Amino acid sequence: MSIRIESRDNGLVKRLARLSVDRKYRRNMQEMVCEGGKMLREALLSGVEIHDVMIADDADVSTEDLHQAQQQGAKLYSCPASLLHKISNVQTPQGIVFSCTLPITELESLRGAQRILVLEGLQDPGNMGTIIRTADAFALDGIILCEGCVDPASPKVVRATMGAAFRMPVAAAGLEETAAFLQRQKLPLYATALSQSSVPVTSVDLRRAAALIGNEGRGVTKKAVSLSEKQIIIPMEGRAESLNASVAAAIIMYEMSRR
Repeated sequence: MSIRIESRDNGLVKRLARLSVDRKYRRNMQEMVCEGGKMLREALLSGVEIHDVMIADDADVSTEDLHQAQQQGAKLYSCPASLLHKISNVQTPQGIVFSCTLPITELESLRGAQRILVLEGLQDPGNMGTIIRTADAFALDGIILCEGCVDPASPKVVRATMGAAFRMPVAAAGLEETAAFLQRQKLPLYATALSQSSVPVTSVDLRRAAALIGNEGRGVTKKAVSLSEKQIIIPMEGRAESLNASVAAAIIMYEMSRR
């Protein structure tokens, strides 16, 4: 049984709309907004706590998924399709929007991890979402986001993860805190940076290590380089000066997954 909402001034509509655009509000509420039947199913499979589910009148949604969400404590709401435009940040809403607990983990929960990707200053939501999805595909143990990264709980990032946002452990910490944590775990930190001392990624053992990817345009900072054990590069024979951040990260993660 769902509750009917028809007003744009409804409190839930306003809250979901704010969660969709306000990073600070998401962090304070420890909640985020997701969209679409596939994302709902992924959230249910992951066990994340789902709070409120809004379903448009013309939505094509699995009744089984809705029933499961309700059984797990979520509240269901029905609404006109036009109302989802106030919440959704896509031109054509997918007919269902829901809120759930923010799946950001603590740094200490990555104790015992063997392969970690560290991101510094990564700003593009598409790149962030693709990297989280790729890390899930290569079964990395976790991702640590350092200074200047885009919010991993923003709708654009979550949508690009294709559900991996609910499966891949993502923590946030400063560079120095991250370096100290990795040192305690005896995990070497390798920064992807071009310098006179850089070595090919294929020449280091990444099976038990942390690799750092920097900003799309500026790369890693001098501070990050100073905190790393080595700098690594991806050998390229073509004329391109650099790779897209998510492509570079994918190659690094492939190397990390090799046995």
